[in-house]
Amino acid sequence: MPASIHATAIVSPGAVLADDVEIGAYSLIGPNVSIGPGTQVGPHCIIDGHTRIGANNVFYRFCSIGGMPQDKKYRGEPTRLEIGDGNMFREYVTVNTGTVQDVGVTRIGDDNWVMAYVHVAHDCQIGSHTIIANNVQFAGHIHIGDWAVIGGQTAVHQFVHIGAHAMVGGSSAVRQDIPPYVVGAGDPFRPVGINSEGLRRRGYEADIISALKETYKLLYRRNLKVEEAAAAMRRLQEERPEAASAIDVLASFIERPGRGIVR
Repeated sequence: MPASIHATAIVSPGAVLADDVEIGAYSLIGPNVSIGPGTQVGPHCIIDGHTRIGANNVFYRFCSIGGMPQDKKYRGEPTRLEIGDGNMFREYVTVNTGTVQDVGVTRIGDDNWVMAYVHVAHDCQIGSHTIIANNVQFAGHIHIGDWAVIGGQTAVHQFVHIGAHAMVGGSSAVRQDIPPYVVGAGDPFRPVGINSEGLRRRGYEADIISALKETYKLLYRRNLKVEEAAAAMRRLQEERPEAASAIDVLASFIERPGRGIVR
C-alpha cells in the first residue's frame, strides 16, 4: 500500500519511501533520503541529508537525523549517513552525516537501541546490537563494536574505539580505546574486568569466558606492555584453541594503532 504520510508532514518529491513507511505529524523528509520498508517516523522528526535508512526502524519523535556535521571544515560536500535495519531511536536523538576528512559516511548497523538525547557525530561507525543509554555523547570519528553497552551521560572523545561486548558504566568519560569484552566506568574510565554476564547471555560457553578472563589478566594484571600482552594472547590462542577466535578479537584490537588502551 502507499506510504502513510500525515497531512501535516512534508516529504520532498525526491525522497524515496517504501510503500508501508509511516511519517508522523509535522515531520520533514528531505530530497536525498531513502527509507526502507516497515520504518516508522514519529511526529516532529527531521530526516535530511544524503541519508539511507533500512527496514523496520523506529524514529520515535523529535529526532534530527542526517543533519550536516558539526565541523567547521565542512563546506557542503555530499557526505552521507547510512542506517541499517531494526533500530530504535528515542526522543531528541541527533545523528550527523560524515565528512570528507574521514570516509565520508556515518554508519549505524542493525538492531541498536538508542535512547533519548543521544548524539552521534560525523563519521561515527556504530555496529549492531548496541545499547546506547540516555544522553550519551559521541564525538566525531568514533567506532563502537557490536553488542557494546554505553551507560547514560557518558561522553566519548573523538577517534576513540570501543570494542565488541564492552560495557561502559554511566557518567563515564572515555578518552582512550576500550578493548572488547572489558567492563568499567569512571572519569577517567577505569577497567574492572570482563563483561562475563553479557557474554553468558549471548551464548558464550564457560571455557571461552574463562580464557577471556586470562586475556584480561595479561593486559591489566601482569605489568606487561601492550605489545607484550598481545604476544602473550597469541600464545594463549594456541593453548586454548576452543577460545582462539574470541581471543583474536581482543588481540587484534590492541595490536591496531589508536589513541592508546585504557589501563
